Amino acid sequence: MSDRVYIFDTTLRDGEQSPGATMNGGEKLRLARQLEKLGVDIIEAGFPAASKGDQEAVAEIAAAIKECQVAGLCRAVKADMDKAWEAVKKAAQPRLHTFLATSDIHMKYKLNKTRDQVLEIAHEAVTYAAGLCPNVEFSAEDASRSEPEFLARVIERAIAAGARVINIPDTVGYAQPQEFGELIRYLLENVSNSERAVFSVHCHNDLGLGVANTLAALKAGARQAEVTLSGIGERAGNAALEELVMAMNVRKDFYHLHTRVDTEQIYPSNRLLSMIIGQPIPPYKPIIGGNAFAHESGIHQAGMLKNSQTYEIMTPASIGKSGSDIVIGKHSGRHALNNKLEELGYYLNPEQLSQVSEAVKNLADRKKQIYMEDVEAVVLEEIYRIPDKFKLIYLSSISGNMAIPTAALKMEVLGEEKQLSDFGVGAIDAVFNTIDRLVERNPKLLRYSVNAITGGTDAQGEVTVKLEENSVTSVGRAADPDVIVASAKAYINALNRLAKKERDPKAEQSRNIP
Repeated sequence: MSDRVYIFDTTLRDGEQSPGATMNGGEKLRLARQLEKLGVDIIEAGFPAASKGDQEAVAEIAAAIKECQVAGLCRAVKADMDKAWEAVKKAAQPRLHTFLATSDIHMKYKLNKTRDQVLEIAHEAVTYAAGLCPNVEFSAEDASRSEPEFLARVIERAIAAGARVINIPDTVGYAQPQEFGELIRYLLENVSNSERAVFSVHCHNDLGLGVANTLAALKAGARQAEVTLSGIGERAGNAALEELVMAMNVRKDFYHLHTRVDTEQIYPSNRLLSMIIGQPIPPYKPIIGGNAFAHESGIHQAGMLKNSQTYEIMTPASIGKSGSDIVIGKHSGRHALNNKLEELGYYLNPEQLSQVSEAVKNLADRKKQIYMEDVEAVVLEEIYRIPDKFKLIYLSSISGNMAIPTAALKMEVLGEEKQLSDFGVGAIDAVFNTIDRLVERNPKLLRYSVNAITGGTDAQGEVTVKLEENSVTSVGRAADPDVIVASAKAYINALNRLAKKERDPKAEQSRNIP
């Protein structure tokens, strides 16, 4: 059996189902290019049947990506498979990924089908998919709660019909590592044609065992792992790519497995995801968190000074986290700026490069040191934004324990300039109240968070807000050296996203796909 593990990244599909992680087409393409640079084998670009916007985004990614397979998810329904194939058919290496539930509870209450009916549907679906695309993956949804003997029968039929990859999902994060490994071993031994397919696993993290279950399955003989950056995804998320890959990398002596992932692209990839969805990487997150290579204990510090391997089993450089070196400033040329941006996966046209260069110089006038994270924030703020119905022109804020918090704003609202001032219980509350009155909306603020992009008292504040109005939610993010300005921009960004969803409610609809 080969010791090569194929990495199937589903950040753009399952990961996007994580609350607040919705991405537009441009953001998906940007992240797909970074995943290609990271070295994943398969990118699951989306669920084309979910919406026209999703189908267009998958098609754009399929046309752009050359070094990875591009997969489209589809139910075991011909209409779904047709849309998925239409989206991925121009890919250099297309894949159709179809799924069908096989557990008794799903078959009874969700599908309302018998076992015999499910066997026939699986066979017909894979046969149809294989007639469209030679590279078909079949997933037995809720496999970990399926009866093993019946599961083996379904898989045999799917492989006979043309499935090249068989995915065994722990859809609800129910399995335990030892039993999940035993299930994979049982299937490999009891599916008569198992040698004709690569066995894959897709583990959710509801009990915190997503990576552990995946590793147990790989040890038992599975050779494809379905993962997401930072482990984002439905409910408690999925097995995290960075944790899985580094576990195999650090413990080669135990697993004897390898991937083609460039581990030095792990941190840049997760950082890009964080910037796009506006959710900071938790400091305690394994591998990529801010504390992952921090040492406060005196005993640990003493050991590190003598030999870093006393308390570090990997190096920051091994995941592409080499520190926040100063890389760009107001005296830097556009060529150097462009080279640095391309290294991070941002490909700008001359007009966009000029816009970013000017913004960086303006930032350098206000900030002592410019870090690459600052430049990334500028790119996302200046270039990769949806068309604005609402735009901030001017903001002034007064607050303190001897003053009534007051905000005065000038905004462009539907092409018309408006200005107003209002009060609040604090500076941020005053700003948000004023914006609400200017745009004549009253959304509910579900979440407000601030994160410093870099160190130092002059660090840019990265603000994320989540709004809800008329049962529709949206997330906005922005960065600025002034946290109050960043808060206003983030709030307005979320309002623009709400307005976009109103214009095209299917463009970013939520998708509850296993």
